[in-house]
Amino acid sequence: MSRKKEKKKRRGLKIFGITVLVLVIILAILVGSIFWYVNSKLSKMQTIDLNEEDLNVSSQVEENLSEYRNIAIFGIDSREDSYSKGNRSDCIIIASINNNTKEVKLLSVYRDTYVEIEGHGLDKITHAYSYGEAPLAIKTLNSNLDLNIKEFITVNFDVVKDIIDSIGGVEMSITSEEVPHISGITKAGTYNLTGEQALSYARIRYASGGDYKRTERMRDVLIAVANKVKTMNVSQLNNLVDELLPKVYTNITAADIFSLFPSITSFNITESIGWPYETKGITLDRWYGVPVTLESNVKQLHQELFNETEYEPSGTVKTISNSIVQKTGYSN
Repeated sequence: MSRKKEKKKRRGLKIFGITVLVLVIILAILVGSIFWYVNSKLSKMQTIDLNEEDLNVSSQVEENLSEYRNIAIFGIDSREDSYSKGNRSDCIIIASINNNTKEVKLLSVYRDTYVEIEGHGLDKITHAYSYGEAPLAIKTLNSNLDLNIKEFITVNFDVVKDIIDSIGGVEMSITSEEVPHISGITKAGTYNLTGEQALSYARIRYASGGDYKRTERMRDVLIAVANKVKTMNVSQLNNLVDELLPKVYTNITAADIFSLFPSITSFNITESIGWPYETKGITLDRWYGVPVTLESNVKQLHQELFNETEYEPSGTVKTISNSIVQKTGYSN
């Protein structure tokens, strides 16, 4: 089944992970302007060091993308504060920051995308995090998309649920098709959803629109959260930060976040892109979304995301692309 290109320009925040990242930064600033106080808040984050040499960033890609800071954001399906192996990345976002213009573009990688995962062969990209946590997930993105990702943020979906409960719920319009998927809702209408209900709503998969509509629901919930957060007082914001930060797992240090403060207001989120652009479904041992082809999808990605009009995918991407074609028969 073909997936159409999804590309929407918006001014607001989009999709799960980037909202959490910006909330972390903005809320920390709002609750205190004194360095030691803000630092004490940011120190609540769970942090880890990564060996950059293990992330499969080629020297050519490093040179080509030197003007861009690409950050991987993973929303995992754990319901506990666990970010270890066994947790699939249900949401994969790449926040691409142009260091010169401060323009931010968001790339949403569909979880069922058929790619090469080192040590595991061709598989769904969502499984990379499960097999090897953030390092393998980042390595998979870099190898299959010719990227230079060295930083990541991981959150689990309980973060969204807890935030929504702490702000008193969010108001959402529910369609008749969505009703059966949300506990406590019996008919279509507009409701103030609890955290658990909002999470169920955002993660509906088996309804018309597939991953596209699912991503839209996530975005709608988080926009509703962001709008409500704007009305909170300092005390409420302080409590929200205390609730949120311990559930953020990242290799971005407090110092790195502080370095963003002087320019945070100049960041402009301009674009959200769904990737791959062209896919076909195939059922092997399970259903996969096959890029048709990986090579052409990567080429288009670099043209749109990084303005590389004459981009030629790497030998690694071409080799993986050929393997996918041989396995699936999908060459166009």
